[in-house]
Amino acid sequence: MIKYCLLLLLSALLLGGSAGLSAQTTFTAADALRAQSLSNTALSPDGRYLAGLRSEATRNRFGIDHFRFRDPSYLRPADYDLVCYDLEEGTAQTITTGNIRQLTWSDDGRRLAFFRVVDGRYRLQVLDPSSGRGVRTVELQSELAIANNAELAWLPDQRSVLLSLRAADWLERGMALYSEATAGPVIVYDSEEPFLKWDAIGFHADRTLLARVTLRDGATAVLLPEGHYDNLRVDRTAGAFVTLLEETPRRTDYQRKDGIEYAWKKINLADPADSTLVRARATERGTLRFSRDNRWVAWADSGDVNVRSLLADTVRNLTAGVTPLSDTDTTEVKFSVESWSPAADRLVARSKQGLWLIDRETGDRKRFLAFAEKDKKAPSYTVEGWTPDGSRLYLGYAATNRWERALMRYDLDRDTLEELLRTADLIRSWELAENGSRWIYRASDGDRPDDYFTADPTLSDRRQVTDLNPWAQDKSFAKSELVHYLDADGEELYGILYYPIDYDSTQRYPLVCEIYEDFFDNGFRPSMNILANQGYFGFRPSVRLEKGRPGVAWVKGVTAGINQLIERGLVDPERIGVHGTSYGGYAASLLIAQTDRFATAINISGKTNMISFLGDSPRIGTRNYAAAEVGQDRIGESLWEAPLKYIEHSAVLYADKVKTPHLLLTGGGDWNVPAANTREMYYALRRLGKKVVWVDYPTAGHGAGWAGTESSYLDQWRRMLDWYAEYLKEEAETD
Repeated sequence: MIKYCLLLLLSALLLGGSAGLSAQTTFTAADALRAQSLSNTALSPDGRYLAGLRSEATRNRFGIDHFRFRDPSYLRPADYDLVCYDLEEGTAQTITTGNIRQLTWSDDGRRLAFFRVVDGRYRLQVLDPSSGRGVRTVELQSELAIANNAELAWLPDQRSVLLSLRAADWLERGMALYSEATAGPVIVYDSEEPFLKWDAIGFHADRTLLARVTLRDGATAVLLPEGHYDNLRVDRTAGAFVTLLEETPRRTDYQRKDGIEYAWKKINLADPADSTLVRARATERGTLRFSRDNRWVAWADSGDVNVRSLLADTVRNLTAGVTPLSDTDTTEVKFSVESWSPAADRLVARSKQGLWLIDRETGDRKRFLAFAEKDKKAPSYTVEGWTPDGSRLYLGYAATNRWERALMRYDLDRDTLEELLRTADLIRSWELAENGSRWIYRASDGDRPDDYFTADPTLSDRRQVTDLNPWAQDKSFAKSELVHYLDADGEELYGILYYPIDYDSTQRYPLVCEIYEDFFDNGFRPSMNILANQGYFGFRPSVRLEKGRPGVAWVKGVTAGINQLIERGLVDPERIGVHGTSYGGYAASLLIAQTDRFATAINISGKTNMISFLGDSPRIGTRNYAAAEVGQDRIGESLWEAPLKYIEHSAVLYADKVKTPHLLLTGGGDWNVPAANTREMYYALRRLGKKVVWVDYPTAGHGAGWAGTESSYLDQWRRMLDWYAEYLKEEAETD
């Protein structure tokens, strides 16, 4: 029999004590709070500098007033270190700290512009890393505030930028809408209004003014009236125009189809009143691919590739008519657009049959990489960059049935594919400097936290740039394994298995499943490492969710994965637990209403009543209706078209079937899945005499204690570990 720690010692371990493993090796919840990452990275065009925001990502979820979601006067707190790495010198410098966003390099790579909160509002700041002069704040010659969702783009003169401002009365109008919805004194909801009240508040939050700011003196000129603008693309050759996406809400839409009108526009910067449509207005956003100089644009329409010069008005269809694979195979090919060459003379398009190179002028096309269309195990390929002369193309490769990644280089003239790197390590986020001199990418062994690395174009000289978590060298991390299994319908699925620390192959261990939807890639997962350090197998199984009946998928997929682990002699079938967050929490409750395979289950911020949930989160408008009918919940029909499906997917209505002890964790300020919905399961199970505990963190948000404060984060982990220990661990043997 395996000897395990008592509950008291488990709590001591959680807080950094020792029990069996020294405090220098055991990975705890307190360590999870220390884990740092680098986000919002920006590589300078010349490849010399990498800027990024370093933070303890979990801690950045703390201190948020969730009750003020969509309050126009509320600025969500965040705490970052802006770090600039000199990739030539191999040095790093922390530039400034605070609430920072939108890191953007000038085209010459000499200066970095960004927004940082100072005295409660965003300010425009600029860094010249080579000057040693630090950060300079650009004082705008305007009383208008920078929007908290502001866009930022350099003009090619390197002396000015485009950004988003708020209209003078924006806050007053926004607070009037918000106060009406929250304080009254009378709140009226009228179906004759074009928008739900909270939709109107959300759309108002997106409204900005487009302005140009001269960096030397802060001179500010408003270019466009108030509207919803994003995806700014400046003409990088002469700065003559900017293209952008303008969104015009028309009405509240429950089907996510036609509530918003999208217009991609070209704006003449010398005369902003002079604008033209880049493509026809539509009720779908669409994806446009811009050339490097932002003077050419391409998109797919009904499977055909369209291109347009932004210096002309003509749109050309490069693949019009029947598009056969070859003279002998007349299969119709439908394209999506992937990438422009540096000179915008060619582009890469994708179809189910492979990757294609298409000549912009002639429309000639060549399939340079064929896909095994019906092979579910065929690898995936992504376009990661081009050599500056456009003669070679870099392709990322990922196997779909094992952990194997690669970077390849395709020679367009010789029609050859060269492998530069192949590894089982987790390598991702490839970025090639615009001048082709240097790669930046994230990498780890698949179990530990990522760091950033740099390399020359051929990857022959690779070196580490960051050391974000030096303390982690002395910690115990779970070994992970990709697991293949067949669900109850014979469909092949994958799951990620995390081995307990000090695993002994002669023993069978308790298992904790963490569920959501599909899992494949490995990588640092704090929750799995906390559990592995407590003597559990951790398992993240995939499920194949079916439209119309998604609820049965967790039984078919999760239990099939567990069965394989039991057959391998790894897991004790009597000691299996399950938890999930949000959609995964909903799945955990629904799962134990269908099977008694689990010794215990935990629902973290997950709904339990699909019917009452439809109108249960007013601050996110129609999301819950749309999620059920056309989104993640996959019911596929409305409540009135298929009431039995909504009943079937409401765990609370099957509470009498539950035999599993259930822990429910909620955040009182959760505007995504209100605690009241999860609470229904507590009252139902209690009424039926079942074992259930409900823990609510009154000021926390989505994720319960994990989205509250440091103390609530640790408290939630302590309760979860104690709960699992009570139902999954054998008591220590006594003499």
